[in-house]
Amino acid sequence: MGSAAPGFAEMKKGMKAAWMAGDFGQIARHNQWRGEDFVSRLGLKPGMRVLDVGCGTGNQSIPAARTGADVTGVDIATNLIEQARKRAEEEGLKIRFVEGDAEQLPFGAAEFDVVYSMFGAMFAPRPELVASEFVRVCKPGGLIAMANWTPGGFVGQMFKIGSTHVPAPPGVQPPTLWGEDAVVRQRFGPKVKVETAKREFINEFPFSPEEVVEFFRQYFGPTQRAFTQLDEAGQKALRADLLQHWTKHNEGDANRTVVKAEYLEVHARPDLR
Repeated sequence: MGSAAPGFAEMKKGMKAAWMAGDFGQIARHNQWRGEDFVSRLGLKPGMRVLDVGCGTGNQSIPAARTGADVTGVDIATNLIEQARKRAEEEGLKIRFVEGDAEQLPFGAAEFDVVYSMFGAMFAPRPELVASEFVRVCKPGGLIAMANWTPGGFVGQMFKIGSTHVPAPPGVQPPTLWGEDAVVRQRFGPKVKVETAKREFINEFPFSPEEVVEFFRQYFGPTQRAFTQLDEAGQKALRADLLQHWTKHNEGDANRTVVKAEYLEVHARPDLR
């Protein structure tokens, strides 16, 4: 794979900085079982070679390793990799964690039986490279799995709110396009058999929607970075829009936030060659 053009190289630096800002581990600990649920549908068995792309703090890598699979996790954020490694050590799990990019995976061809990404690789700015890299490192007939936020779901709409206040760089497609069945099929191409299903992710926090907005502002790197790019009036407007969004969809109460978010689960298999 060739190196990124200068503009993309700068963009990648900014993306890495965004994901390293705050402390995503604070958010991830509230939804650990969602990663376990996703992994439970992958059919993992002892000895399988498995790659978790955009592994974050290990919410998917750890339950995968519990099955006896040989797990590797990769992420662009150094601090998240460190947290994942610590969590695995605490459980006595042998997981290899590597800093790397979904658009240029540091692995050989056909190295893994299963390649998956839960709300990770969908944020890479060049989706065609993500698709080709997933196919490259996955064994023919193996499984590629993704969980991607849909454009119309709660999280997709939250991203849309953010982009109205802080627009994405020119030429970058919305990450939620990975949440559309037709787009996923087009990106993987005719030589990959694709099956999709819409599923529900439950965001649950033991505090009010107003506190959730502040929680994300403090700990979710992309949100934190968005606020820092705005002046005082812009920050106030963004906060108001986010608060309205969380409040409108809250199925909990004033002291407990429960919001359902739609995502597209993808199971794709490269043809045997």
